[in-house]
Amino acid sequence: MIRSITRQKSEQEIDHLLAELGRLFIIGCGTCTTLTRTGGEPEVRAMKGRLIDQGRLVTGDVVLPVACDNLTQEALKEYGQQIGQADVLLIMTCAFGVQTIASQLKKMVIPALDTLFIGKENGIGTFDEICTQCGTCILGETGGICPVTSCHKGLVNGPCGGTNNGKCEIDPEKDCAWTLIYNRLKELGRLDSMRTLQKPRNHQGEPSPGKFKF
Repeated sequence: MIRSITRQKSEQEIDHLLAELGRLFIIGCGTCTTLTRTGGEPEVRAMKGRLIDQGRLVTGDVVLPVACDNLTQEALKEYGQQIGQADVLLIMTCAFGVQTIASQLKKMVIPALDTLFIGKENGIGTFDEICTQCGTCILGETGGICPVTSCHKGLVNGPCGGTNNGKCEIDPEKDCAWTLIYNRLKELGRLDSMRTLQKPRNHQGEPSPGKFKF
C-alpha cells in the first residue's frame, strides 16, 4: 500500500502559525494520515481538545474520506456554515491535500503536518520510502530496485567502497542497496546491466515550479 508519509508539526510551530488567527475549523483525512496516525479521527479529536483548552474557538471539524480528491469541495459542502464561521482552516493532511483544499475554498489554510515522503508499508505502522520522484528513473537497469531511495548516498553507480558484508556503512542494520541490486540482477541473468555507466543525476529535474503536460 502506497501512502504519503507525514509527521505532525510541533505544538509550538502550530501555535505560532495560529497566533494571529481566531476561529478555526479542523480538517483531517481518512486515507494516508489516518493510516499514519497523524490526521485521522483520534488525532483531529486530540488537536481540537488541545486548542479548546487553550481558549481557542473551534467552529467544527471533519475527517474527509480523501482530502486530495477533486470531490473534496463537494464533501465539505455539508460543513459550509461552520467553515464560513472560521477564520482559518487547520488541515491535518499531506501537502497535496492542503493545496487541494486551499484551491477550492476561499479560506486561509494552515498545515498541521509536514509531508516527509511517499512510502510503502512494510509492517504495521512502518514505511519505506519508495520514490523521490527524481524524474530520471533507472529501475529498468537495476532490477526494479531504486538506488536513489534505497541507497543512503543515492548512488546511481555502485556499490561504494564502504559496503561491508552486504550492509551499508552509514546504517549497519540496513542492506546495501547495490548488493540487493547485484543479487537481483544475478538472479535474472542480467548482471551486464551493472556495467552500464549511469550519467550523473540531474538534481534539478523538472524546473521548479514543476508542470507536466501530455
